[in-house]
Amino acid sequence: MEKKPIKITETVLRDSHQSLIATRMTLEEMLPILETMDQIGYYSLEAWGGATFDSCLRFLNEDPWQRLRVIRDKVKNTKLQMLFRGQNILGYRHYADDVVEYFVQKSIANGIDILRIFDALNDPRNLQTAIKATKKEGGHVQAAISYTTGPVFTNEYFAKYAQTLEEMGADSICIKDMSGLLKPYDAYDLVKAIKSVVKVPVQLHTHYTAGLASMTLLKAIEAGVDIVDTAISPMAMGTSQPPTEPMVAALQGTPFDTGLDLTKLDAVSKHFNALREKYLATGQLDPKVLKVNVNALLYQVPGGMLSNLISQLKQANQSDKLDAVLEEVPRVRADAGYPPLVTPTSQIVGTQAVFNVLTGERYKSVTKEFKGMVRGDYGKTPLPIDPAFVKKIIGDEQQITCRPADLIKPELNTLREKLGDKAQQDEDVLSYALFEQVALKFFEKRDVGRKIAEALSDADAKYQVNIHEVQ
Repeated sequence: MEKKPIKITETVLRDSHQSLIATRMTLEEMLPILETMDQIGYYSLEAWGGATFDSCLRFLNEDPWQRLRVIRDKVKNTKLQMLFRGQNILGYRHYADDVVEYFVQKSIANGIDILRIFDALNDPRNLQTAIKATKKEGGHVQAAISYTTGPVFTNEYFAKYAQTLEEMGADSICIKDMSGLLKPYDAYDLVKAIKSVVKVPVQLHTHYTAGLASMTLLKAIEAGVDIVDTAISPMAMGTSQPPTEPMVAALQGTPFDTGLDLTKLDAVSKHFNALREKYLATGQLDPKVLKVNVNALLYQVPGGMLSNLISQLKQANQSDKLDAVLEEVPRVRADAGYPPLVTPTSQIVGTQAVFNVLTGERYKSVTKEFKGMVRGDYGKTPLPIDPAFVKKIIGDEQQITCRPADLIKPELNTLREKLGDKAQQDEDVLSYALFEQVALKFFEKRDVGRKIAEALSDADAKYQVNIHEVQ
């Protein structure tokens, strides 16, 4: 058998902690290990995008753009990768094409090499602007398939979608199994089906939620997958990715040998092990998300969504309702045309399931996001929604059948005007576009911090002058 070394994308800087601790890892916690990680020989580090942008602004008082610049400064040899939600960018609605294009431009200018671009509904129309913009800026387009199961989701469906993505300009294809639903032998057949119709490399991203992920990666590797996503072991498993070191060890001495050094990986592991212990001690890491949950195969709930549901129910003092909510999720999903459960559809379906359970009556209270999905704001659902259900949710409103972004006027200049002198860098208009109120609060805190720093610097300068005068 000819040699085919498998490449590894390490997820600990993004999806791993998004899935386990709701994206609360800080840049300060990452910094000491970045240069070591850069020497490992990973294919790429997934370090940005997804929920990191929102979390930086909302919870961590960090500028996400500055985070990216600092990581890029420390990581000189390894490609940096981000997760990009097509027309949603990193937010929760569709944005105008000019905002999407500018966001792609600034992401690449600040250090991103690979954009993993996906659409929650697998509607290719929602990817076209981001793909074109990435190609224009010289970035690598990794177009992703949101993997799920249901009446329409056959290997032929996924292979056809992969073919469409390659024709649209994808440099590689990612099978994005956000719920950990992909079983080992199904993965083998799926990879074979996709590899038979595309020429570009194929990557597999999965989650350990249902306990299958390491086996799934192994069968996908045997089927010809080129790159796999793993997380360093202290921040792996549970709702995160399969662990890096066992995968490296399993492939050693085989045609698929990654060439990565377990001794070097141990240094990375030690750093994140200390963080894991800290997160457990503070309660940031809930032991519930570390367990294998075979119910994921029944409920199709991705890791990040599961931790969000647990968090929502905790806040409402209704943690005992988790099983009822998990049972409601597939019912809501079927009502809504079988959307794959990935951001933002996972939050939309999950929150509606929570409402249905907590109010005691299905659809008594409907979120505006759920109405939007049924109306067609997010694109075309994989299966048509029952017209009677559409009427129940949106009344006499008209359903959207075109590409949703065609209805959105250019908004970048308006956003710049509204933001005015609150912007300290070009990128601030993008933070504002995605998370208006959250970004404004962050900008205020940043201004206060800058003024304090300037005042301290002035005081220090005066102190230095006085010392000089005394001498």
